[in-house]
Amino acid sequence: MEVNTNQLSLKADLIRLFEDNSDVLLAGETTEMIMHRKKAFELFRQNGFPNTKMEKWRNTDLSAAIKENYHIYFDPAFLEGIDLKTIFQCNIPSLVTDVISQLNGWFVSENGSLKKTQDGVIIGSLQAAKKHHADIVNQYLHSIANIEKNSLIALNTAFAIDGTFIYVPDNVHVEIPMQMVNIIRHYRNIFIQNHNLIILGRNARLQLLQCDDSVDQQRSVTNTVTEVFIGENSSLDHYKLQNKNNNSTFINSAFFNLEKNARLLTNGITLNGGMIRNDIHVTLNGEHAEANIMGVYLMDGSQHVDNQVFVDHAYPNCFSNELFKGILDDSASAVFNGHILVRRDAQKTNAYQNNKNILLTDKATVNTMPFLEIYADDVKCSHGTTIGQLDQNALFYLKSRGIGDDNARLLLMYAFAAEVINYIGIEPLRIRVDDMVKKRLRGELSICDQCVLHCSSKEKPVHFEIDMSKI
Repeated sequence: MEVNTNQLSLKADLIRLFEDNSDVLLAGETTEMIMHRKKAFELFRQNGFPNTKMEKWRNTDLSAAIKENYHIYFDPAFLEGIDLKTIFQCNIPSLVTDVISQLNGWFVSENGSLKKTQDGVIIGSLQAAKKHHADIVNQYLHSIANIEKNSLIALNTAFAIDGTFIYVPDNVHVEIPMQMVNIIRHYRNIFIQNHNLIILGRNARLQLLQCDDSVDQQRSVTNTVTEVFIGENSSLDHYKLQNKNNNSTFINSAFFNLEKNARLLTNGITLNGGMIRNDIHVTLNGEHAEANIMGVYLMDGSQHVDNQVFVDHAYPNCFSNELFKGILDDSASAVFNGHILVRRDAQKTNAYQNNKNILLTDKATVNTMPFLEIYADDVKCSHGTTIGQLDQNALFYLKSRGIGDDNARLLLMYAFAAEVINYIGIEPLRIRVDDMVKKRLRGELSICDQCVLHCSSKEKPVHFEIDMSKI
């Protein structure tokens, strides 16, 4: 089923579409889920799209994106006849992954909608998981994605039909990294809303690479929500790569819930995109939980990226560390809003937050606001932010050693970004991302004709013409 919105009022069209297609959107849902979807819809009806009068959206303006007209699909019939092998080609030398494919927001696979491994790991379509694993899905779905947090989460809850479902049972260590590749490829403007659900039981372990990419220059809006549950003594390494076209608006809301002794590393690499907003919510919901939240963004032209990070220290003896770095060229803009909440009983908390930015022109802008909200008295917390240009003394030092001006600037920018890249624990992936960042800094990386990793087994790595070991 295909519908298209009217350019005059996207909000009004979405309200009409929900009312006219509620039988499709609510089909097969439990009574509780139906009530939750309807509540989410009413919240969106009341509040509409976020606007710059709201404090959290003061520096990110969606008005231009929502003035366009879009096509919305309520079933995946429009994907029929597409050769998946020609789209999902993502080869990194020496990296073996279990690829999970999404096209225009829908789970796609030539091997069925769900797969269950011998050790009980379930991978596949969220829509199919609702039917075949309702006991698991109903326990977790929509339980941490707060629809009252902002109206886009409510909109996703009301409209999302499909997405990716991953379940790792207790005591299972997944040896091969999983790679979620979400590609947008369509000949019309498209509005996408998908919902991902990832669950790790107790003593489980998973490495997850999440790629978001465009393969054409068509306009799109993606409003995606991901809920992640990390059980007691479990570990998740999560890497997110974003390489979207300049006509894309990408809203990514991710919720992480960590139980006792759980560990999370999430590292976002933003390389391209017209407008990107990452809302990251981390709840440390058990003692000795640990979260490392990293990000690097490289923006130029009129691109815009907004990183909103909220870390909730709900239990004592927990640790969190945030490090976000950005390099902005031309008229690009960035926003960082970091909020750490330490609750009254969360004694012995260690929480650190840092945002560093380099502006390469006087037209590039950054709005950054680190924030600590502390109600416990036995804590170690700090925050900091820097906005500046390339260090002229360091630049002079490199040039005095015979390094050309362009290479000296590239070397300083690369060294600045490398601190975040080095947190990638999968070596072949780290090498590939390292090459991509070098290309991006040279201005050679745009959206590619395949996936976000812009890769080919025959492609040669990018090297600076500098012996870095002697610097």
